[in-house]
Amino acid sequence: MTGEAKPMTVEREARIKIAVQKSGRLTDNSLGLLRRCGLNYSRAADQLICFGENMPVDVLLVRDDDIPSLIAEGVCQLGLVGLNVLLEKSVEGAGLMTARRVGDVEFGRCRLSLAVPRGMSYLGPTDLAGRRIATSYPRILSRWLAEQGIEADIVTLSGAVEIAPKLGRADLICDLVSTGSTLSANGLEEVEVILESHVVLVSGDTPVDAESAELVQRLISRIDGVVRVQEAKYIMLHAPRSALDEIKALLPGSEAPTVMPLDGIDDKVAIHAVCQENVFWETLEGLKRAGASSVLVLPVEKMLA
Repeated sequence: MTGEAKPMTVEREARIKIAVQKSGRLTDNSLGLLRRCGLNYSRAADQLICFGENMPVDVLLVRDDDIPSLIAEGVCQLGLVGLNVLLEKSVEGAGLMTARRVGDVEFGRCRLSLAVPRGMSYLGPTDLAGRRIATSYPRILSRWLAEQGIEADIVTLSGAVEIAPKLGRADLICDLVSTGSTLSANGLEEVEVILESHVVLVSGDTPVDAESAELVQRLISRIDGVVRVQEAKYIMLHAPRSALDEIKALLPGSEAPTVMPLDGIDDKVAIHAVCQENVFWETLEGLKRAGASSVLVLPVEKMLA
């Protein structure tokens, strides 16, 4: 007599999602960063989800304003978003999950600034009292005004902030600035920076299984490894032993370099070092003056701490 057949159970692969801006100035850099982390994914023209082909990591292409809430709700486990958006959109309050900053990616640099019509007098924050300020970032602006002890009227707009003074809707604006060309074209002058922004890596507090948690940490580590070497260079050179201390001091942003003897040459050594800062021509010329020779500078693709 045979027993009842047991239903088959299919184990599902743990997958995580990372949210990035679907279109805009951050999109290409964000997707490129993930590729440099070893993630291969397929992407069609109008596709909103890019499925990871070599890792169980899918990329969700969404509006940047939605990324903090998708992280906080546990829909996505990681996200790449501007610090300005994170601070403006993050959920606050007792018992509420939040999107938290777990790393700095550094591209997408801009600033949230106050700008006044050309010719308007501005001597400092006290000049803002009672003024109408148009912005798409009312929470950040409100917090900054409170820190300054200033009361002003905030006019919240979802776009076209720079034309608000011309339309009579505001006295001045608070908006993102990159080059300043848009401000200039609209007769505005930047007078105060209230936030320096760039892309940050965010994660949530939603519980995940151990396998997913390990995958999240692995991806965070890879992103950190790629970001850390964006400006890093690997320097190899020969140097007189007598100039070793001087040459070590000239290597920008390096930890203790590797010093190795040269075969058959007692008064010279080989020095290898990873420099975390830009290596300019002036640096190479300084090394040369100190006695370095056979200087070779190579890019660094990946590095794990």
